[in-house]
Amino acid sequence: MLDRNTFVGPWAGLPTAWNDDDTFDELSYRQDVRACCKAGVAGVYTHGSTGEFYAMDIDEWQAVSRACAEECQSMGTPFMLGCTATSTRGVIRRAIEASGLGADAIQIALPFWYQMPDLLVVPFFGDVSAAVPTMAISIYETSRCKKTLTLDQHRAIHEAVPNYLMVKSTAGTLGFNEDGCAALSKFVNVFTGEHDWARLGPHGVIGASSSLFYANPRYINQMWKLLRAKRYEQLGPMCSQLLALDEKALAHLPDTYHDSAYDRLLGLLSGFLRTSMKCRGPYPSTNEVDIEKVRQWCRDNFPEFLQL
Repeated sequence: MLDRNTFVGPWAGLPTAWNDDDTFDELSYRQDVRACCKAGVAGVYTHGSTGEFYAMDIDEWQAVSRACAEECQSMGTPFMLGCTATSTRGVIRRAIEASGLGADAIQIALPFWYQMPDLLVVPFFGDVSAAVPTMAISIYETSRCKKTLTLDQHRAIHEAVPNYLMVKSTAGTLGFNEDGCAALSKFVNVFTGEHDWARLGPHGVIGASSSLFYANPRYINQMWKLLRAKRYEQLGPMCSQLLALDEKALAHLPDTYHDSAYDRLLGLLSGFLRTSMKCRGPYPSTNEVDIEKVRQWCRDNFPEFLQL
């Protein structure tokens, strides 16, 4: 079982590969999972924003979960299945299936169609945990859920759900600032993007729900070694390079792009992933023109990021 000592490092949140006819490209997806495992990723996870959980039918959720489980288990790599849904029943159904597939953890965001009342937050996570009491739980905290959690709510969830081990903190949430990260890190592991590791490392950040690992596993593994060793001065320039990539290259892409389009672009930038450029409609996909623009920026400003 995962614990706070082992639920660490960069966990790759892979895009779901789609065929031209909008069906699941299982072969490409399996190859991408296997490639991350071979490259030494700490873990692989499914059905986040990048994995387009919101655009899948349940049978597709099951097919992606099964493919990820089989590939990770064959490689001895931990895996986490995203179980977010718009109802408690939907989350629990996925969590039970994740347990049956041997998942090491599940990741859950708050149901997001209506804003959840404060008094129901802890019972929601309690109900999920009761269905899978031995399963490590990660909370995907995002403002897209129309609610961000307070420190007291995180603490109350942890007291009710001791298997709550990790929070994926994103912009606008508690763990994304120094004081919040330090406070949360006393009882759960905090994951952020790798470009924030130098800033938040001294305050306890210990991993990433990563869309950068499959852009360049070598670079991210090097960063992880520095974070683990608390060598923040050496980590700083590497984080600055990633911030420049985000602010000077990716920021000039169409503002209609969402997570999956950005992250497919990153995975295809150096050719590490085999996934398609395609996102599920109605959301826009990346294209080779935009990928080449970012690739050229890297050639000019960040050439080592293209060197696998």
